[in-house]
Amino acid sequence: MGDKRVLTIQDISCVGQCSLTVALPIISACGIETAILPSAVLSTHTGGFSGNTFRDLSGDMLAIGNHWKKEGIYFDAVYTGYLGSIDQIDFVQTIMDETLVPGGLRIVDPAMADHGRLYRGFTGEFAVRMGELCGIADIALPNITEACLMTGTPYEEGPKDEAYIESLLDKVSALGAKCVVMKGVSYEPDKLGVAVRQNGTTRYYFHERLERNSHGTGDIYASAFVGSLMQGFRVLEAAGIAADFTVESMKKTLGDAGHWYGVKFEKALPGLVRRVNRD
Repeated sequence: MGDKRVLTIQDISCVGQCSLTVALPIISACGIETAILPSAVLSTHTGGFSGNTFRDLSGDMLAIGNHWKKEGIYFDAVYTGYLGSIDQIDFVQTIMDETLVPGGLRIVDPAMADHGRLYRGFTGEFAVRMGELCGIADIALPNITEACLMTGTPYEEGPKDEAYIESLLDKVSALGAKCVVMKGVSYEPDKLGVAVRQNGTTRYYFHERLERNSHGTGDIYASAFVGSLMQGFRVLEAAGIAADFTVESMKKTLGDAGHWYGVKFEKALPGLVRRVNRD
């Protein structure tokens, strides 16, 4: 079996430890060739910073895709994160159709919302269209807020019970996603984890809950998940590896109040490398 190549499509937030600045190093560290297609360039991410610059790269994305098509460049998986506009959703579907090898994976992280709210700059229409993109995914990676917005489900503050989560998984699956990995699930105060719906069955992976809200952890999780999956781990295994890596990255940041804008995932990479290589 030859080496795998992954294309990840998301923004470059120049400062903030999220999106492409985590996806590229994490997936590469897992031993997977990683190509990138920037959707936008921001001076910083939009969580906690103000007055950031933003440049939509839609026109460049089209030209890059056309060049790849001319050169016959293909990928074993396409993993999408933050997209800069509704028009980019259509383009992503095209790039998947044109550059995936037969049987290649479509992995969609609908990075657009958290804590019951859309990120700055997104609209309800964008959420609906993102639901359509998740509908063609082999694996969709929403958090609870994103699952609610894509399916028109009222977001409930506070703890969510199993019936609520199962209903959300049903609805995201009904959009068309073959497998759903839902982040941020918790049934106990000191536990947090993911719910994996695959082939009509739901399984869970829980880990300790840390008393810290951190920017970029969804991107870190999704990137470690993709890297582990492409190294041959099953979905639930990859979900657990990614969760453990995210927690360890957060632990590396505890005690540094000045590092509020992200987590020190770089310090946790050696452990991830050992684990995905089964050392």
